[in-house]
Amino acid sequence: SNVMNKELSVHSWTGSYYLSSERRWVCGKLMLTPASLRFTAEKGGETLVDFQLSSISEVKKEASSLIFSSLTVLEQGNVKHWFSSLQPNRNAVFNVLEHFWREQLLVRPAAEDLATPTAKGKQLIGLVSGSQRRAEDTAKVLHHQGEQFDSIIKGLDKIDSDMDVADRLLTELESPPWWPFSSRIWKGQQEAKPKDASSSFSSSSTTKAAGKEGLIVKIPVVYSQGADSNLKPGTLALLVSALEIGDSRSQLLHRYRREDVDDIKVHSPYKITIRQRFLGKPDISYHMLSARMPEAVAVLEVQYSKKIEFLEDAVGFRKLGSPAQSDMDNSFWNTAIGVILNTVYAGTDPKTNLGSTVSLLAQCPVNKEEAATLIQILTKLKCIALETETELDRQDEVLDTITSSTDRTTTQIHKHNRRMKKLM
Repeated sequence: SNVMNKELSVHSWTGSYYLSSERRWVCGKLMLTPASLRFTAEKGGETLVDFQLSSISEVKKEASSLIFSSLTVLEQGNVKHWFSSLQPNRNAVFNVLEHFWREQLLVRPAAEDLATPTAKGKQLIGLVSGSQRRAEDTAKVLHHQGEQFDSIIKGLDKIDSDMDVADRLLTELESPPWWPFSSRIWKGQQEAKPKDASSSFSSSSTTKAAGKEGLIVKIPVVYSQGADSNLKPGTLALLVSALEIGDSRSQLLHRYRREDVDDIKVHSPYKITIRQRFLGKPDISYHMLSARMPEAVAVLEVQYSKKIEFLEDAVGFRKLGSPAQSDMDNSFWNTAIGVILNTVYAGTDPKTNLGSTVSLLAQCPVNKEEAATLIQILTKLKCIALETETELDRQDEVLDTITSSTDRTTTQIHKHNRRMKKLM
């Protein structure tokens, strides 16, 4: 995991660093890794700065020589580092760096935290893993059942359409155009029959579903929209039926309904892009970076399995994980476990589900690796449970629609049979 932490780049920016020993600015690249901040000179590739994020005591925006806007990082021991000419701008770099520093997720673990697996931990993981597999199997069966119900609804719609055609034909036969006392006039003026309940099913179910959001996880992020490279602090909320992006005051900026999401690209364990495509107008895409992104990606893998794509850096990171023993072990979260082990949830709100889960696991006789695995499985179980509840509610509505539509169609068939017998 130490290799992963040092080599994996979270983000990098071009800029300059003030080399105090020579009293001059040096051009190069500032790189943020999961565990450290590093500056490499453009000429010669010499590393001028390389220190742990955990050793940072302050990050500020200041002016050097009262003119040039700079970013300063105060290291423990009162060692101050000056960075300037940062691209795309100072604010974007400050927002990302402050986010990762304040989250304090990347503190080097103590040796005892990586002790050999405990018996209680193995037992707990075995129990929840079995529950997860059964929940996934149940969800698949429920999804297949939902598809069958949808197919029945389409069939009933086709039958209803055929009944309308039969009604028009019977009306023509009952009152031919040459008959002077045509009944078509007053029949045409009759109130149109009520539409099949299935026609309003979609809108009503959508309205009801909107009231049952089912928050799965919410994390702080730094985000940008479209081609804008200015990263700003905000939030990402994963719901059963949607994804919501908010600003630093948690005001809603954009809401992707589940069916609106066309693709999700995972650039690295900490960076993703969500996109909705359009014809004739620009796509709606958001780029997000977060120290807690692996939590979100673990859920996105379940929800958007056919739309999520792991790009080269993310795929390479997955390969660095330990050999998989099951499908669950192949998940993004578990291959990112080397980084998650370094997590310190000091900034987590104790009122959140994750915060309470971590507090409970901290009291159990399990090590950090087992705790991280348990959190991942429990998060997925929550996701599956909320989605199952939503699907069951939807299928209840579909069953009501099928029942009423079948009764109405049966009545129509009996009515048409009587009319045809009269014509014969």
